[in-house]
Amino acid sequence: MRIDIITVLPGIIEGALHTSILKRAQEKGLVEFGLHNLRDYTLDKHKRVDDYPFGGEAGMVMQIEPIDRVISYLKSQRDYDEVIFTTPDGEQFTQSAANELSLKENIIILCGHYKGVDYRVREHLVTREISIGDFVLTGGELVAAMIADAVVRVIPGAIGDEQSALSDSFQDGLLAPPVYTRPAEYKGWKVPDVLLSGHERKIEEWRYEQAVERTRRLRPDLLR
Repeated sequence: MRIDIITVLPGIIEGALHTSILKRAQEKGLVEFGLHNLRDYTLDKHKRVDDYPFGGEAGMVMQIEPIDRVISYLKSQRDYDEVIFTTPDGEQFTQSAANELSLKENIIILCGHYKGVDYRVREHLVTREISIGDFVLTGGELVAAMIADAVVRVIPGAIGDEQSALSDSFQDGLLAPPVYTRPAEYKGWKVPDVLLSGHERKIEEWRYEQAVERTRRLRPDLLR
């Protein structure tokens, strides 16, 4: 899989792409990242990639020309399954979306910035718009790193124990149950007896019951 990220602030993303699971996935040849500074694709001598909006609204808008140049260049190198734009008013990013994207071969992520992009980018150049919540960030770089992490970690072989990813929250429509480790008792706080029993069926029943209870209490919308 290849993920190309277009940004005006590559330094924000570089650390995430060379750490932990994302680093190991690259070393294993499971994923390849391309990081592209949008300023390298502008013809303006000052490397500007934004301008004032028509109509007089406050803020600055990312221009279509450098975005079109970098996307056109990337598409000349290979075919892409998705061109994703990170934006607060996009579709909500979910675990099922991460699972779906992990099956793609090549994707582009365009990081939003400033007031947003010239709307013609959204009309003609991107295939999908993704949000991580109903709030606004300074730019989409952190969002792109989060998408990359969520997508890559479910690629078979990316993490040591694949069952770990399959039992994460949201994979089965529920929140994950509580987990515990040694010591079995600390300051009088004890691990539930069932987890120490060695009885696999009872442990699985307990985990399911706990997952349903936590979901009903914290995220009832998932049960609907």
